[in-house]
Amino acid sequence: MQLSGSLLKCLGLLSLAAGALATGERSEELKGKCTLKASGGDDAPQFLKAVQSCSEVIIPKATTLNIATRLNMTGLSDKHIRVKGTIRFSPDIPYWSTNGFPFAFQTQITFWILGGENIILDGGGTIDGAGQPWYDAFALNKTLARPIMLTIFEAKNVLVEDIKMIDSPEWFHFLSNGQNVTYNKLNISAVNAAGTEAKNTDGWDIYRSSDGELLRVMPIVSSRSLPVVIKNSVINNGDDCVSLKPSQIIRVLGRIFLNFHRCHECPRLEFEVQRKPVLAYLWGNALILIRRTLADQVRSLGQYPGIFDYIENVVATDVVMSNAQNGARIKAFAGPNVGSGIVRNITFAHFTESLVDNPVVVDQCYMTNATACAAFPSNVIIEDVWFNNISGTGSGSLVASIGCSPGNRCSDINVNNFTLSAAPGHGSAVYQCQNTNLTGNAVELFPTCTVT
Repeated sequence: MQLSGSLLKCLGLLSLAAGALATGERSEELKGKCTLKASGGDDAPQFLKAVQSCSEVIIPKATTLNIATRLNMTGLSDKHIRVKGTIRFSPDIPYWSTNGFPFAFQTQITFWILGGENIILDGGGTIDGAGQPWYDAFALNKTLARPIMLTIFEAKNVLVEDIKMIDSPEWFHFLSNGQNVTYNKLNISAVNAAGTEAKNTDGWDIYRSSDGELLRVMPIVSSRSLPVVIKNSVINNGDDCVSLKPSQIIRVLGRIFLNFHRCHECPRLEFEVQRKPVLAYLWGNALILIRRTLADQVRSLGQYPGIFDYIENVVATDVVMSNAQNGARIKAFAGPNVGSGIVRNITFAHFTESLVDNPVVVDQCYMTNATACAAFPSNVIIEDVWFNNISGTGSGSLVASIGCSPGNRCSDINVNNFTLSAAPGHGSAVYQCQNTNLTGNAVELFPTCTVT
């Protein structure tokens, strides 16, 4: 695995602080359980020290830790952080926008980096990003760097469970180079009091990460990234639920409930395939149950010349979503001067959608008109995709659109058990198909696919 030079440089600096955590001396001095109290000032130093020196750290109920400086918790081993009270990041925009830990990938910054192995973060409490000042500031300055709430980086065997997360300034979760990471029973909410969407408040953005258990079942998958599981979670935000960057194995399990505020660029549960981290910038929203909680999408693939994107072995199941722009969606660039890639072995199953603009979408001519797509079809191959048991209503009449580039760029697209209806007052549900042959028991709902 290769990371961009700038990302390595950044993480190299971070490792100076983390290096001491891996020494034998530290492990000999390790305490059992530490319980924290609010100091009345910046609680970041005592929180960091406790995690470094104790195997179990407890933030009690009715305790609110004020985090005013960044948290580097990399290089950990066998840690249990119990958040029963509240962790609240200070809304100090000048400090965080210049001092948040930088990631070259999509030019992101973060409040908190957690890394190492055998880590549990749970407790039933709250992590508060104090996002409203950020939402107000971003409305006036679209270049403002806003911090991700929690970044898990180079971590193995991590469980994040039973936490309420509110008002992140940017993404709630960024997972990079993770192995066997599970998110369970999370309640995520980002609501802008100004009445507009809380921009870019993705539930999850997953990059180069996977799940070891699934790898054992699917030996063809590279060991570069082992799976990620997101399950039994609720997401209410104004952007993506789950955004999959270049990753290999993702599972969305259990019941996921997604609700989006009606907005111009609403969220979806999408899977997004992207290339190398250096120029990676994903357009639109990507989500999976794992998404910022709903709207499954594989998106923005093949955007950059000379870059090969891939997303494979993804399962999103038991998803309930409402008021979203896109539901189960795959999109890839076409046209001159674009990249290439592959999307395969993707399953969207048991989706219940309410007032979703585009409940089911494959768009292999993204950002390209029909003439240009015919002349320069997508170089991203889409194959072995399953849409199973999709029900609910659209926000208009169009409920499913499978649009592939000319030249056999899509194959083995399966549609089964669709019970989708148009919104009230919009007549009959409309199904569209282009440049592919569909299979499955819902094929009869689609007209004969047009060929361009």
